[in-house]
Amino acid sequence: MFLSIFNDKGVNMKIHEYQAKSLLNQYNIRIPKGYIAHSKLEAMKVVENMGFPCVIKAQVHAGGRGKAGGIKFATNKQEANEFINNIINTRLVTFQSGSEGQPVDTLLIEEPSSIKNELYLGVVLDREFNKVCLIASLEGGMDIEVIAEKSPEKIIKTWIDPFIGIKSYHIGNMYSKLGLPMSLYKEFSNTVMGLYKIFTENDVSLIEINPLAVSGENTIIALDAKIVFDDNALFRLGNIMSFLDQKQENPREIAAQKHNLSYIALEGEIGCLVNGAGLAMSTMDIIKHVGGSPANFLDVGGSATEDNVKEALKIILNDDKVKSILINVFGGIAKCDVVAAGIINAAKEINITVPLIVRLEGTNVEKGQKLLNDSNLKIIPAFDLLDAAQKAVKHIENQ
Repeated sequence: MFLSIFNDKGVNMKIHEYQAKSLLNQYNIRIPKGYIAHSKLEAMKVVENMGFPCVIKAQVHAGGRGKAGGIKFATNKQEANEFINNIINTRLVTFQSGSEGQPVDTLLIEEPSSIKNELYLGVVLDREFNKVCLIASLEGGMDIEVIAEKSPEKIIKTWIDPFIGIKSYHIGNMYSKLGLPMSLYKEFSNTVMGLYKIFTENDVSLIEINPLAVSGENTIIALDAKIVFDDNALFRLGNIMSFLDQKQENPREIAAQKHNLSYIALEGEIGCLVNGAGLAMSTMDIIKHVGGSPANFLDVGGSATEDNVKEALKIILNDDKVKSILINVFGGIAKCDVVAAGIINAAKEINITVPLIVRLEGTNVEKGQKLLNDSNLKIIPAFDLLDAAQKAVKHIENQ
């Protein structure tokens, strides 16, 4: 389970734990000895060669695996065999995965580590201060989110100017606040430096080691790791792109990326198609305000075209949970008549079976409204955003 101190609403590329650990290893950060398996037969061969006890971990792009039953400390062959048979080729549902869960087709099998205590260590881009934030805590482990919420004083933060870079005093100040013995300082310093280099050299937006364990041999070892990369930089990260596992990602989010749409799947019933990120956030807020629940964040951009409006509607309709669609467009660079044409073309090409509520405002709004009125499509016009949200909720209730 990982700490989300800074929320980045952008869509970023995640990788598996075993992939993150391979990157840690390249930067000389200590990790447990382990092997991956992609089938039940492979997994049992690894377990038999490694011996017992061993730790078997489902590889999914979601935190909370331990509490969801995705990690097993196996002490014998029977325990390992039972867990492997029950977990691989299934879907693991965690508090981060959503109700559909994530497919489990890879297992990481590791030698256990003797643990004296667990730390948390992370690096994240803090957009509020335009700096890199180094985060540490003595309360590492599965309940770090609870610690951050209820005991924020136990979370130690150090901000680093990216133009200056990390210095020894950043690490020294953090280490003194952690109160760890000096015998561990060199290893801790090497781990922090490695983590910071991974962050800056690979266009990372978030990297976390949780837990970072102090072992019985008085060493520091990364027992779990999470790395998220900035999608905007993937074009120059050819080696990182090989880590992409599309099976772990929402297929609608993958489709949106191909059409340069900003889409994030949510759990609600009202599909949202909006031009502009701020307007999209306001639209979701008002939907919640009137008792509804948005099914997605979808920004077609300020310069929306007929084609990406059509593709956006296809993506929304591919979500079985959607029971109504709210289109909220403010015409500026993207003119209302262009958006209206995209809606009409999409409706002719795909079967829209849910209520479609449209609110247009701005440049060429009269032309846009006329196009929709003359289309003979079952489109429900809205006078303003509040009216649109209320109609979207009402038509769900009437179904």
